[in-house]
Amino acid sequence: MREDEALRREIRSEVDALWRLAGPAVATQVGAMAMSVVDTLMVARVSTEALAAATIANVWSSLLLYCSMGLLFGLDPIVSQAHGRGDGPRAGRALQSGVVLALLLAVPIVGLYAFAAPVLQGTGQDPALAALAGRYLEVQLTGIPAFLVFVALRQYLQGRTLVLPAMWCMAIANLFNVVANWALIFGHLGFPAMGLRGAGHATNAVRIALLVMLVAWVGAGRHERRAWVAWSREALRLDGIREILRYGVPVWLQMLLEIGAFAGSALVVGWLGVAALGAHAVALNLASLSFMVPMGVSMAASTRVGNLFGAGDQNGVHRAARVGLGCGAIAQCVAATAFLGFPAWLTSLYTADPEVVALCLVLLPIAGAFQFFDGTQVVACGILRGLGRTRPAAVANFFAYWVFGLPVGVWLAFRGGLDVAGIWVGFGVGLAIVAVVLARLVLRITPLEGEAAGRAWGR
Repeated sequence: MREDEALRREIRSEVDALWRLAGPAVATQVGAMAMSVVDTLMVARVSTEALAAATIANVWSSLLLYCSMGLLFGLDPIVSQAHGRGDGPRAGRALQSGVVLALLLAVPIVGLYAFAAPVLQGTGQDPALAALAGRYLEVQLTGIPAFLVFVALRQYLQGRTLVLPAMWCMAIANLFNVVANWALIFGHLGFPAMGLRGAGHATNAVRIALLVMLVAWVGAGRHERRAWVAWSREALRLDGIREILRYGVPVWLQMLLEIGAFAGSALVVGWLGVAALGAHAVALNLASLSFMVPMGVSMAASTRVGNLFGAGDQNGVHRAARVGLGCGAIAQCVAATAFLGFPAWLTSLYTADPEVVALCLVLLPIAGAFQFFDGTQVVACGILRGLGRTRPAAVANFFAYWVFGLPVGVWLAFRGGLDVAGIWVGFGVGLAIVAVVLARLVLRITPLEGEAAGRAWGR
């Protein structure tokens, strides 16, 4: 009985420690997604064509910009394990390398943004929609380097368990985003009504504001004081960038495969018509919003596991991994309930188009059915990232989405007669596969000691 009570206390303590990190991280992720939700809600009020153009524009944006975040997530195991060991200068040097990498990444991304319209048209999208999507993206160029540096700084702070600055900056940015969209899309505060292009200007301004606020917040709070090293030519050394890439490239590949599958599905749905693409956009927007909760738990689990691993507490790693996995799965029960129980109300927040609404009433229950798997797989990815084992998620995502999920979805859509619903059934298949594979890998983690743990976990 005493052993059982001690175990319960340990688990409660671990849950508390995880949620002290996860609460602000979830708020930050939900805040980031809330900006996309606001954009979608406001653009949907412009026209169905504007909503469809924004949807296919975000395909290109996601593949280029948000997948590149995966490379910067290579900071996670470096910073969190250094913090766990009490090696502040190591974390500071990693941040400098991360900032340099972020600026280097911005160069090709800015260039490729300019090719959005011809690329989208080349995939079979309507030429008018592709051109509108291109104009939406071309006004966002100056915010790209700012956003990537913001991500590098956020990951560094998160690895040092400093999660509140990014949360508050994101909250302020959300208020700014609402006002900027209202003014620039519909023409208020002396600005002309720019429609979808106005939404692009607002997004660009918000990204720049995020970096300015976070840098100012960190400087004012002197959060760098225990992990500061002076800037020098050492920040340009390839060794530091190469180490981030060693961890980050598999994360980038994993995100590319996952986001690519979802983004590619939007291009496929585009062949089914504007209404199908609009419904897909609404359902994907809601599913992405709910995904931010386990994504925040995943980031917290990555930090917690990395800190404990760096401190040499293998039993703590064992416990934190299991608690994190359970919290991620449980968190999605709320989203599943909402999607299954209130699809009509959720859809009404976006559109009154009867054709789009009818399709959403089919898609949202399907999305609700795979929420458990979505929460499980993303937290498993975070746990493995904290340990520095970033390759298994990339391999699992390749087989889950590109060998099974997407082909099944396309077959069901065009051969099985399910149309856009078939694509979403394919999502469920892919998520179930990757969740089972990665959860089993995490559950095999045992409290090994010393060098044996390092060899088993791929250090």
